[in-house]
Amino acid sequence: MTIRRTLLRAFLLVGLVPVVLVALVGFSRASRALQDEIEHGLAAQAEAVASDIDKLVYERLQNAATWSRLEVMQDLQVGDVDKRLSAFLQRLQRGYGGLYLGLSAADRLGRTVAAGDAAGLGAAAPMPSVWQSVELDGQALSLSIAPAGGPKTGLLIRAPVASAFASGALGELRLWFDWGQVDQLLDQAADGGRLVALVDGQGRVVAGSKRLLARLPRHAADLAAWAGGAASARLVEGRAPLHDGPLIVGSGQARGYAGFAGLGWRVLVLVPRDEALAPVRSMGWIFVALLAVVALGTTLVAGWTSQAIARPIAALTGFTRRYRHGGDLARLPPAQRGEVGELRDAFVHMVQEIEQSQQRLARASALAAVGEMSAVIAHEVRTPLGILRSSSQVLQRESGLSDEGRELLGFIESETERLNGLVSQMLDSARPRPPQMAATDVHELIHRVVVLLTSQAETKGVRFSLQLQAAQPELACDGEQMMQVLLNLVLNGLQILGRGGEIAIATLDDAQQLTIEVADDGPGIAPESRARIFEAFFFQREGGLGLGLAVVQRIVVAHGGDIEAGQSRLGGALFRIRLPRTVLS
Repeated sequence: MTIRRTLLRAFLLVGLVPVVLVALVGFSRASRALQDEIEHGLAAQAEAVASDIDKLVYERLQNAATWSRLEVMQDLQVGDVDKRLSAFLQRLQRGYGGLYLGLSAADRLGRTVAAGDAAGLGAAAPMPSVWQSVELDGQALSLSIAPAGGPKTGLLIRAPVASAFASGALGELRLWFDWGQVDQLLDQAADGGRLVALVDGQGRVVAGSKRLLARLPRHAADLAAWAGGAASARLVEGRAPLHDGPLIVGSGQARGYAGFAGLGWRVLVLVPRDEALAPVRSMGWIFVALLAVVALGTTLVAGWTSQAIARPIAALTGFTRRYRHGGDLARLPPAQRGEVGELRDAFVHMVQEIEQSQQRLARASALAAVGEMSAVIAHEVRTPLGILRSSSQVLQRESGLSDEGRELLGFIESETERLNGLVSQMLDSARPRPPQMAATDVHELIHRVVVLLTSQAETKGVRFSLQLQAAQPELACDGEQMMQVLLNLVLNGLQILGRGGEIAIATLDDAQQLTIEVADDGPGIAPESRARIFEAFFFQREGGLGLGLAVVQRIVVAHGGDIEAGQSRLGGALFRIRLPRTVLS
């Protein structure tokens, strides 16, 4: 086997095998992470939709409980003879703009005494069977889902009207809420080929997106087996008429709204696995393409490198062969640079010395001299190489450079700075640089943060309030990193607050430490989430990633301090940072 083939195989083995292994491991982890993120997204979407539905239904139940206790409802006692109750119901129905398909009040015998629509007055219309019962603010309400006349489906909410003058009920208030509003919510969530269903505690479909209701009738119990468990996503085997093939099912249940525990229903988001994992397959093809490019590039580079290394050695081998067979010193191998050139020169000189020498002792002496000379040459070559390297670095500070040279150096400097910035962002969460401690005025950093973010705050209608009470705001820290900490915390507040919100920044200190507090009046952090809020990839806001607070905590800990999350006096989130007063050496 020739040296070129040996080198080529070695280069390919060393170059390709690690790349292939790293690519396979990277793809495996990336695809798993992407699939986990897809499943988490489905579960989060299901939980968010369930929360929206609970809020919508809660408001309707609240209406029923409140209206049934109004004084005008006592007109049921006299059969609404002056039509005051009917007029009231008509105004309510018009005021809610189609949200209610009908509003009516019935007496003890079930006869409709008053209604927002005059049709059906006096009749005892048959009521659908009760679907669920719920108690709200001490009021017992019953719910039924049934056709409300015409093509529309309604949620019938029945609230008893208690007599203000005697025990017992005068009748009941009936609200036909347009159940199509819930179907519309589910349909809005059914993008990208998804099927979305609302199932009750028995696993029956009570609402759904258009595509789902076209395949499953309302009240079908086909999804009962998929409706249990906590908010999660799992792989199930689909079946007709939904989908023939594996499905990823995201399941979510609202956590309650305004003290209302909900009706026990869940939202299911169903996505065919092939469609959900399409990004993973796309990423796989990208990995294959990159591997092909790397393999081709490695092969070309390895072939050229092995040939470049082997060519002078082969020439030297041919020279040796000719000399051994015929003593031919006329055709010397071509001159080379570097170590191979030194080897060629040393070998040629050695052969010439052997040819001229007649004695073994002379040949040994010549070889020793040549070896010593080779060491001197190697030393002398390294010295100018070091000088050249230092000179290239000094050239960047040379004042007499031409305009073109300065422009090129400007390109080098700006592009290096840009690449350095990109690498620094990626390394901040994985290997942050040690803090460069220097005396820093924390109040000045806070004012800079407020100035930088004032435009964003004004755009969102958020105001800043400062209570900088620290008597000695100067301490030893890395100003750039502490600026990053404050920006992250304030930006988190800006992103979650609505118009009219407030972000309060306060400082206080003592002889041992300085405390910084960043608070807002937003929704706050749930107590069960405070222990995990600083974990990497843990986030509560959509679109969030979950690295910002992890980086904040790492910077604070690197300064010898600590950070904790809690509830602010404004009712929202509070982040309290405590930094020790480090003495600069």
